[in-house]
Amino acid sequence: MKKDKLKPMLFSVMKTYNGKKFATDLISGIIVAIIALPLSIALALASGVGPEEGIYTAIVAGFIISFLGGSRVQIAGPTAAFATIVAGIVAKNGMEGLALATVLAGILLIVMGFLRLGSLIKFIPYTITTGFTAGIAVTILIGQVKDFLGLTYPKGTVTIETMEKVKAIISNISTINIQTLIVGLVCLAILIVWPYISEKIPGSLIAVIVGILMVKFLKMDVNTIGDLYTISNELPSFQMPGFTLNTIKNIAPDAITIAILAAIESLLSCVVADGMINSHHRSNMELIAQGLGNVGSALFGGIPATGAIARTAANIKNGGRTPIAGMVHSIVLILVLVILMPYAALIPLPTIAAILFMVAYNMCQWRTFVHLCKTAPKSDIIVLVVTFVLTVVFDLVMAIEVGMIMACILFMKRMSDESVVSGWKYYDPEEDPDGIDLKEIPKHVRIYEISGPMFFGDADRLAGVHFKDFTKVIIFRMRGVPALDASAMHAMEQLYDRCKAADVQLVFSHVNEQPMKTMEKSGFVEKVGPDNFRAHIDDAIEWASKMA
Repeated sequence: MKKDKLKPMLFSVMKTYNGKKFATDLISGIIVAIIALPLSIALALASGVGPEEGIYTAIVAGFIISFLGGSRVQIAGPTAAFATIVAGIVAKNGMEGLALATVLAGILLIVMGFLRLGSLIKFIPYTITTGFTAGIAVTILIGQVKDFLGLTYPKGTVTIETMEKVKAIISNISTINIQTLIVGLVCLAILIVWPYISEKIPGSLIAVIVGILMVKFLKMDVNTIGDLYTISNELPSFQMPGFTLNTIKNIAPDAITIAILAAIESLLSCVVADGMINSHHRSNMELIAQGLGNVGSALFGGIPATGAIARTAANIKNGGRTPIAGMVHSIVLILVLVILMPYAALIPLPTIAAILFMVAYNMCQWRTFVHLCKTAPKSDIIVLVVTFVLTVVFDLVMAIEVGMIMACILFMKRMSDESVVSGWKYYDPEEDPDGIDLKEIPKHVRIYEISGPMFFGDADRLAGVHFKDFTKVIIFRMRGVPALDASAMHAMEQLYDRCKAADVQLVFSHVNEQPMKTMEKSGFVEKVGPDNFRAHIDDAIEWASKMA
């Protein structure tokens, strides 16, 4: 089975499907739906939309992505990674702008899948994914402080950006509601302790029940979801967002951000799941399914969706082994939406805040962050910290852009430091058929050993090649050069012109396949002369010795 086959995993696993597998998938799907319910509501509220939008997302996107996805066990829905981004888009462009951005993001994901770009995830450095994940966790935590403490902000207070939220919290900390804080602390304690009591029943569900009971029966002055939102138990309906060329232009950057983050998040989740069940996902099919899932979510009133690592892990732990479990999870959520959704109005806001605190803690990877800061090279630590800070202070787009640019520049610097152009008189390799014994090099011959890739970062090293008046031949031994780019090729041509003016002949030894193709394509081999490209250093020295 090919990893990148454009075929939904469901169609493959159904060949051996049976009643026993359905029973485990059914149980797992029901349990994951129970876990997804409070999370979907909490993440929707953190995203600046109503609670039902979170359920719509889990239902529509969750079903489509499981049905067409490239993973056996992926569970999709709203995730914490999108919360601050979605909240910003809704504040700027409203729900219609978010729907259009999500549809465009879905189309981009589909195109990425058909172009087979699923493997490109490996080119995003671990330091960047760790940095922005930790940054998103901090922004979620900051965004929930208001509801956890029961703060009251003056009318007109702007709290879209994370730094604006920090400023508002500090300015209004005196308005703290002790009863709200008590409910939040009790629910947070339940979320921390409950996993040690039972792993079958999600702690978030217990926290929701306890929070509702505390507020209702103790008559506590605490805001609930119903105080801010009108709860609907209607099924999602089709909504085509209006668009013009100008609106598409305005929301294009948001769409690109959603698409990139959805690709990263979903494929990382697939990789984690593969390790847990010893399987292989189809990355390109997964991207196509993510795209279709996001388009479907947006057209039926939902928000951006992606693979959820926590829910996927829960699916695996509870026995889910095929996409049927994810489809069951979505169907169960439809029943929950119709029957239980009105009761969501009773959920206290500090309970939602406590749930999101735990989500933020679980996604922040602080141990990994600290470990990298202690053990990684300085350049990687810089990328990690800068990505984290920019995510918190500005936004994810800037963080990824700057992080990738820094990572690329630092990588090129590292590669440039590894590239060496050095002169030598003899070479003494051990057990090396391409080496030579200790020997004197003819006086009119100068030999340079080039090691490492030759690219624009170190092409100027060739400018350091020098020769005496009696030098007639320069040999370049290039067996240690795996690649040669256009900038290095240009530097090589400039060296050739300099040598030609001084009546010095260039000879090349052991040129590897890619550099040789580059030299042939540029006409350099013809210019230097095919005879001056020798297979081994001995042959090159012997050839050069005849040019006295």
